[in-house]
Order: sequence, then C-alpha cells, then structure tokens
Amino acid sequence: MVTLLLTALALVLGTAPGSSAESGWWVPDARPAPDSRIDVSGEPFKGTGPDGEVRGFVDAHNHIMSNEAFGGRLICGKAFSEKGIADALKDCPEHYPDGSLAVFDFITKGGDGRHDPDGWPTFKDWPAHDSLTHQQNYYAWIERAWRGGQRVLVNDLVTNGVICSVYFFKDRSCDEMTSIRLQARKTYEMQEYIDGVYGGPGKGFFRIVTDSAQARQVIEQGKLAVVLGVETSEPFGCKQVLDIPKCGKDDIDRGLDELHELGVRSMFLCHKFDNALCGVRFDSGTQGTAINVGQFISTGTFWKTEKCTGPQRDNPIGLAAAPGAEKELPPGVKVPSYAPDAQCNTRGLTDLGEYALRGMMKRKMMLEIDHMSVKAAGRAFDILEAESYPGVISSHSWMDLDWTERVYRLGGFVAQYMHGSEHFSAEAERTDALREKYGVGYGYGSDMNGVGGWPGPRGADTPDPVRYPFRSADGGSVLDRQTTGERTWDINTDGAAHYGLIPDWLEDVRIVGGQGVVDDLFKGAESYLGTWGASERHRAGVNLAAGAAASASSTEWSLFTSYAPGRAVDGKADTRWASAWSDGQWLRIDLGAPSLVARVTLEWERAHAKAYRVEVSSDGTNWRPVWSTTAGDGGLDTARFDGTTARHVRIQGLERGTGWGYSLYEVGVYSS
Repeated sequence: MVTLLLTALALVLGTAPGSSAESGWWVPDARPAPDSRIDVSGEPFKGTGPDGEVRGFVDAHNHIMSNEAFGGRLICGKAFSEKGIADALKDCPEHYPDGSLAVFDFITKGGDGRHDPDGWPTFKDWPAHDSLTHQQNYYAWIERAWRGGQRVLVNDLVTNGVICSVYFFKDRSCDEMTSIRLQARKTYEMQEYIDGVYGGPGKGFFRIVTDSAQARQVIEQGKLAVVLGVETSEPFGCKQVLDIPKCGKDDIDRGLDELHELGVRSMFLCHKFDNALCGVRFDSGTQGTAINVGQFISTGTFWKTEKCTGPQRDNPIGLAAAPGAEKELPPGVKVPSYAPDAQCNTRGLTDLGEYALRGMMKRKMMLEIDHMSVKAAGRAFDILEAESYPGVISSHSWMDLDWTERVYRLGGFVAQYMHGSEHFSAEAERTDALREKYGVGYGYGSDMNGVGGWPGPRGADTPDPVRYPFRSADGGSVLDRQTTGERTWDINTDGAAHYGLIPDWLEDVRIVGGQGVVDDLFKGAESYLGTWGASERHRAGVNLAAGAAASASSTEWSLFTSYAPGRAVDGKADTRWASAWSDGQWLRIDLGAPSLVARVTLEWERAHAKAYRVEVSSDGTNWRPVWSTTAGDGGLDTARFDGTTARHVRIQGLERGTGWGYSLYEVGVYSS
C-alpha cells in the first residue's frame, strides 16, 4: 500500500524521470523535485553505426533562449531555473489573471488572447501547438527529445530590435547584440545546470560544441551536441536607414570575432528586414504586412520588388490588412501595393554582405541561406561555388526549393520546417531523389520558441494514430505519453505542444510518410557533421592566374581609363578588361608553366557573355574546350571540369548578353 501511494504521489508531482525502476548513466541522480517526467525507458544509443558513421536526428533551427529576447517579455517562461520548475514554467506577469493583457497572443493567435496563465502544475492552456508566446524548450522536454534519438540541436540566438521597441512590455534593452550575448551566456549556464542535475561537470546530456570533431565525440558518447547559431535582423549593428548602412567593415570584423569567441558557428546575415548586408525573402499574408511595417520602422523604406530573372521566387508579399501593426506607421504613410508579376526583392547581397560572407568563410562558419532574398542567395551561392566552400545550410524551409541541388552540390545541409506529418512527408518526397543522388541525410527545423506555429493534432479518430507506447527509431527506447505535473500530452490530440513531443511527431511522420523519411532523418547527424567538418577543412585555392600574362582579341578604348587584358588578372575588384562591341571576342591567360587546371571563376561586369566556352592549350596554338554554357546571366560564374594539364586558358565569347562587348572584372584559375 505504501509503495502504491508513493507511486501515485510521484505521478501527481511529476518527479519520475522515466521508468521508475530504471537506472544508468542516462538517468540523472540529482533531478530536482518536483520536476517533469520524461516517460522514456531504455539506454540511449552510443557509438557509430556499422559503417562508422554517427546516427541521430538533427534539429537545425531552434530558439531555446528566446524568452531572453525581444525585451524579455514576449516569450513567457524559462528553459530552466535554479528555483525549480514552478519558477521556470510560469506565465509573464501581465498575463495574470486571465490573459487580458496578453497582447502578442491575440496578435498572433487571434481571439482576445485570454487564457489560463498557470503553467506548473496544471498547464491547462499552455504550452500548446498554437500558443506562440509560451516556453516550449524546458530542459526536461529537450531531454526527452534526446532520449528519443535526437543528437544535434542548433540553438539560434535570436531577437528583433523593432519588435522589442514597439511591444508594450519589456524589462531590458532592445539592442540586438546585447541580447545575443545574454542568450549565449544563458545557454552555457543551462549546460552547467544540467550537469548539476546529472551529478557534476561534463556528466549532462546537453553539450555545447564548437567544432565538428567535438560534436562527433559527443554523439558517439550518446549525448546531444548543441551548436550555437545567430538569427537576427541587425547583426553587428548592420542596419540600414534610407538605404544608408550604419556599419562598416571594422564593425563586421569585430562582430564576427566576438560571435566566434562566444562559440557561434552558423548564422544568418539578414532576417525579416532588409539590412546593410542583404535583402530578405518576404513574408506573406497578414504577417507579411506586419513585417513590412516593421521594415519601414527599422529602415525608413518598405520592401521594393522587381520581376524575377530566373525560376526562383521570393515569397509573395502579404497584402492582407494588419491593423495592429499599421497603426504604428506615421500619419499619412501606408503600406504600398505590389505588382503580382514582380515577386523578387530588388535588394541582393551588398558589398558589405559579401565582406561578411567572406569573413565567415575565413572563420570556417556556416552560412544560413534561409531568409535571404533570391537575389542575395544567388550571389551568395556564386561566391561559395567560386571558392568551393561547402558551409551552407537551409534549416527551416525559407529557401526557394529550386536551390536544393545547389546546396547539395556544394556539400551543404538541408532541413525542413517542422510541419505536420502530411505536409512534412510530402515536402520530403519532393527532394528524396536529390538526397539519394548525393547520399545525404535530412533534418528538421522545429523553430520552437520562434513564433512560427507547430503541427496541430491529426485527431483522436484518425485511422492511423500514434499508438503509445512506441519504440524510438533506433529501437532501443520505449516512449509513452509525456507528463509534466498534472498534464499528460498526446500527439494525436494535442499536436506538437512542446519540445518533448519531438519523438512523438517523428513517430507520426513514420506512420504517415513511411520508414524511408525517418531513415533519412536518422542519417541527418552524419550529414550535418559532414558539412561542418568540410567547412573547417576548407582551404582557399591558389589562383594560378593572379598576375599572369594576358592578351585579348580586342580592347575597348577609353580616354580616361585602361581596359587592358591584364586588368582581369590583377586581383583588383574595381578594374576590368573590356572587348570591342561584337561577338567572337576572347581573353587568353598564360599561366607561365604547365599546371593542373580544374576550375575557372569569372566575375562579369554588366557586359557579360550569354554563350561562351572555356578552352585550354599546352602550346597556345591548339585549343580544346573543357566547359561551355549558352545561359550566361552575368555575375560570378564558376566553370568546373575534369582536371587537365595546360599552360594556357582562353575564355572564348560566342554570344553577348548585352549590346556592349564582353567585360570581366577578374578571372581565377585553380587546380581544384
């Protein structure tokens, strides 16, 4: 009878970490009481697979510490607290007694925003899949996701100064970099807290990693590798006002050095609002209108559009009314309307943006391509390809899907937003052939605490529900419904209400989408580390053409400057060779000695070639083509071909892309 009473009490208080009789390195011996249950039994898998590769799921986009962002009162509750779960999982002060002042709730969810503010122990109304303002990343819920097979978690440090400034409630500065620093510090404090729960330094499952070898070691130990990223609208203070940048190269260098020192290894250069570095991919619907208002408040200009020049498109701009946001505009200022056939942002990657990207590459950091406008992303891809740099990630479905193969060709990693199982499975199927072609795994971006919305329930009456208990993807653990305090969640009826339901959602994906989708996701850890490791090992190639002798079929004459052939190999970004205004012109480079040639980069001025080929020769007389295109569109081109030995390289123009001649800022020749 005593045992039965103790068991019942434990169920009410939520003190049991998993199976009540379970013990082992994976079960903490100092968990505070009361605390959340885990409701998972079985030892987490360790080591590598039969092929020597690590295994496990990857969440490439999460925001553990966003409760510290946006002024500190937008996301309510904490991921951990030294005072215990009752302090961690409580609502914002202004939400009491009935949510009447939960302004952001009714802006994002609709209705009047009213809700039961009590978290622990009842959790009547939150966390929920459609509540965007309450903590979803409590440490014990992350623990359950780890126990269910997740091995990589990217914690994107996030904030937005404009949202902070216009929101009614805040208790701290709106400076974005100040918030980023705080969130980084809190993530390290969370690691220390979990270590304490598990019995001492280094014993916890939550391990912040700063290089791929360290991450691989953590995963081989069966623990969770946590990577720090940054997703903010004005990194390093690089905002723009009326198209004038408010930062310089020194700010970028200092900012990148600081972030790297904090442990950040991946980041976005722009997010939501155009900034001094790049233009953004638009938002749609009411949210798009609201963000366009924020764009005006931040920059003094609304988004500007133009007709797209290729198959890729930015999201259509939201044209729906957003009265709550629009009232923040100055009198007489209105959100503009947009032509439906002009869906691309006019703003691409700026010169400062290119400088920041190259700075990231020097520091072996990975670029998050999502949120970049098509124009900015295209230029970023050109630069990455020209340098053969693999460090590019699309982490949550904010990239045009047509870029996917370009990511894989570079060696990058792709994750999909954590949609409902039907949507997620359908989108995964669209790119399944590419994953098979490149032999890569897949990831998901939960965006928890990211004000995005998460999978709702498929319903208790669905013919193919998740049946509890179920086994983890590796087969070693058993998961039952998750209980915290007096609340028990079921993915079938509650949807993905918090991070602890990640394994349940993955089981739902398996049921709906099939084992193949989950298998690709389970290979995600190795693919992510492959991208990261290749970025760390990358070395800039030696440009064989730098300072080489150059000649051309013709040279445009100018009284004021020289367009001589040598200007295309002088290493200067502001000089160029230009030809006569006719087809059939060429530029020839003498490397000085026979060399292995496998890659040629060409930075075109507006006067570019629509059709041209790259030719090589040993003697400067007999030429053979190694690469050609009939779809040149200017910008930065990279010609790759099987390595061949040659002393001379020739760019042979066939058809001009404009009424002018051919003009090249710089040509690079590389052996790999």
